[in-house]
Amino acid sequence: MAKKAVTWAAIAFLVFFVAFHPDAAAHATRNLGGLIINIGKGFGDFFTRVAT
Repeated sequence: MAKKAVTWAAIAFLVFFVAFHPDAAAHATRNLGGLIINIGKGFGDFFTRVAT
């Protein structure tokens, strides 16, 4: 029950954040995407160096 409430609260917060602060939401999303790409690149570089 609590997990469901937390999930709905998080969704409501995201909707509120995007609706009232679209520039900040876009910036945060861009930063998160860059972080994911950098992590993937780091793992790729690691495995490339291990394999050679």
